[in-house]
Amino acid sequence: MNSSNKRLYVIGDIHGRLDLLQRMSGLVNTDIRSSGQHNLIVTLGDYIDRGPDSRGVIDYLLSNPFAGQFVGLKGNHEALLEKFLGDSTIGADWWRLGGLETLKSFGITVGPRMTKRGFKKAAVQLHETLSQQQLEFFSSLKTSLVVGSYFLCHAGVRPGIALDLQTDDDLLWIRDEFLESKIDFGKIVIHGHTPTREPQVLANRINIDTGAFDSGRLTCVVLEEGQHRFIST
Repeated sequence: MNSSNKRLYVIGDIHGRLDLLQRMSGLVNTDIRSSGQHNLIVTLGDYIDRGPDSRGVIDYLLSNPFAGQFVGLKGNHEALLEKFLGDSTIGADWWRLGGLETLKSFGITVGPRMTKRGFKKAAVQLHETLSQQQLEFFSSLKTSLVVGSYFLCHAGVRPGIALDLQTDDDLLWIRDEFLESKIDFGKIVIHGHTPTREPQVLANRINIDTGAFDSGRLTCVVLEEGQHRFIST
């Protein structure tokens, strides 16, 4: 994607915090109105789990509340939901990572203790509850995006592997090998996935996951002409 004459807004992990996403869209749109340029807004995934309104977040993004072109990337939590729909045996793992809150937001009855049978029933109910538009939203999510000198993905990249050869598993899940690497990845990687108190700006990457579901702080990095600044709730 050509980045000439384009202001790029990249928003970090949302995790069911519709209230913060609504505030952020207002802040971004106000900022966009100050720009005479084409604007691209990208979300880095993890729309669901942990926070109270995963369903609301998905529906809000489906309406594209931004005053510009919008592209949604996939996070590991969206991948977990998709896997759960076809394989309910991962229910306990998803539950531990915040899937319980997502099921509740879609009106799925969840008991205090879930058995294999309970997870299977919940998977069936979730599939029946998700609208075609919501299912298409999940299936349409990209795992990476290149915009000029930036490489956007949810978690990061595996050092030593060309950006166009990265696996979805690494793009969605990688941590230590990526976070500890000082090498030049060829482009500056914009990512989330690993919560920090403040956005991290390093020579080879920018991390904008500020733990919104717990901290109340959703972060957006604005990238333009080689410069960056932040918008925060």
